[in-house]
Amino acid sequence: MTDIVAKRDAGREENEELLRDIKRPKTDKDPSETMEGSDSRSVLSEFKMSKVLSESAREKTMFIHGKLVDQDAVVILEKPPITEDTLTELFSGSTLALDMKNDIYSTYRLQPPPHLNEMKVTVVCPASEKHLKKYQRQESYLVEETAEDYSSITLPYIESQSFSLQWVYNILEKKAEAERIVYEDPDPDVGFVLLPDFKWNQKQVDDLYLIAIVHQKGIRSIRGLTAEHLPLLKNVFQKGKEAIMKKYELPASKLRVYLHYQPSYYHLHVHFNMLGYEALGCGVERAHLLGDVIQNLQSNPDYYKSHTLSFPLRAEDGLLTKFREAGKI
Repeated sequence: MTDIVAKRDAGREENEELLRDIKRPKTDKDPSETMEGSDSRSVLSEFKMSKVLSESAREKTMFIHGKLVDQDAVVILEKPPITEDTLTELFSGSTLALDMKNDIYSTYRLQPPPHLNEMKVTVVCPASEKHLKKYQRQESYLVEETAEDYSSITLPYIESQSFSLQWVYNILEKKAEAERIVYEDPDPDVGFVLLPDFKWNQKQVDDLYLIAIVHQKGIRSIRGLTAEHLPLLKNVFQKGKEAIMKKYELPASKLRVYLHYQPSYYHLHVHFNMLGYEALGCGVERAHLLGDVIQNLQSNPDYYKSHTLSFPLRAEDGLLTKFREAGKI
């Protein structure tokens, strides 16, 4: 096989790589707790901006590096989508300033009521050099990984890294986010918890996004799946769709259900989102439809242990460095 590394578009794909890693704070304390005499309302007033690491006009996001009480910090700003249930108030309660009028066409600057103009803010503090590299604008490359590459390059790299899964175990053990769980099957072998992804504000189903985290430990990614995991995968597929139908009245035909490779964290989890919504990371270079995964394992019990898999890596990703050192690029 000829190993291929192709340059990818650095705009949307790069932004997907950034946002997929914004799961939950990696520090034990909220940044506001590190500032004596401060509360969450004044966190950003203490932030001293250094530079914009990256931004996306299409996704309406910006990643900013700066200092928070003399500690390196990254602030992520995201504009939420417009929701249908706010339109009446948006039209009646906003002010308009005319920019241009020409025949039947006119454009305006709209100032909505403050509560309809909120932004989502994620604060990473203290931010390490690894965080800064992760959020910095970088080119992306498409890597083709053979089964041998996985054993000799990818797996040793994963095992050498300190990827903490404690936040995952906290969810599974109800130590955190228990109130956010939409559905749970507690079976230790085929069970899972289903909860909203943090990228979804839960105000509309147009951009519905939930994550199913399996109870079974030790499965890092689809590379670890064999036919013995079919009962688990089928259970997640069926009960996840049923739970979404019951709570959100969204039928299975309206859902995109898939796994990432490479995943953003190495504990098996499945993504559920609205089919018409172009969710971050749902492109063919990373997403594997769960229905296809099940069929592949039914045809070949060791399909994902033996087949070549492709995935994108950013320029300064440590795994990309390992592929380069191995002469695969």
